[in-house]
Amino acid sequence: MSDYIVRATGAGAQVRAFACTTRNTVETARQHHNTSPVVTAALGRLLSAGAMMGSMLKGEEDLLTLQIKGDGPVQGLMVTADAKGNVKGYANVPDVVLPANAVGKLDVAGALGNGTLRVIRDMGLKEPYVGQTQLQTGEIAEDLTYYFATSEQVPSSVGLGVLMNRDNTVRQAGGFILQLMPFAEESVIGRLEQNLGRITSVTAMLDTGNTPEQMLGQILEGLDCEILETMPVGFHCNCHRNRIEKVLISLGKKEILDMIEEGQEIEINCQFCSRHYRFSVDELRELYRKSR
Repeated sequence: MSDYIVRATGAGAQVRAFACTTRNTVETARQHHNTSPVVTAALGRLLSAGAMMGSMLKGEEDLLTLQIKGDGPVQGLMVTADAKGNVKGYANVPDVVLPANAVGKLDVAGALGNGTLRVIRDMGLKEPYVGQTQLQTGEIAEDLTYYFATSEQVPSSVGLGVLMNRDNTVRQAGGFILQLMPFAEESVIGRLEQNLGRITSVTAMLDTGNTPEQMLGQILEGLDCEILETMPVGFHCNCHRNRIEKVLISLGKKEILDMIEEGQEIEINCQFCSRHYRFSVDELRELYRKSR
């Protein structure tokens, strides 16, 4: 199954809902960064959330960034997404290994520790919108639920999951986001809570063959779920050599001259996709001529 997001409403638009399947996206990230299982789970959850939240953006050039900083061994996660289903991300420390948590699951909360969640929306204005909350559990879904309620005053429910194979590849990944509109009736809220109480986990639904549409059908059962749109999702990094050259030129003549005087080629790595860019001394001299 290809990765994609579904956008829907329920109860006559009293609920707006998103669901996604992102196995290929998370597996691509795992391969790029050679992440350990617990880091794959953490980064995969944030990638799924980023993809769905990116689809909420209005402008085609708008960008969303999700940043987690914690005092756990992973130290932090970064994910960026646009409105077209393109998402990318990385972990500060990708090879963390931890024992399972108390219920036998990958210990994402232990890997992240205590810290903060930042949501940055760049909508082409002078300053981006920035919201920040403290991590509540480190499980990411609960932290985003808390963020929506406190920073955006939108009652929400977020579910995220990543299931690994024994060979440490990604078996399933995806999630959902539900948001109540201000005019949501108590009967709708009650039915939604009842439905959510029957959901075991995102990965359990995906692993039994449910599509995002079917996931929302279960979550919005009895609430007239209406599918509005589907959108493909994929791991996409827009780095390229010309962009790296512009970054080097922006450093100024002194910095580039210091590199030239070392007499060795330099290598710059993209944090998001781990692609390597090498520049010879002659190429640095050319960039020096272009710099100010």
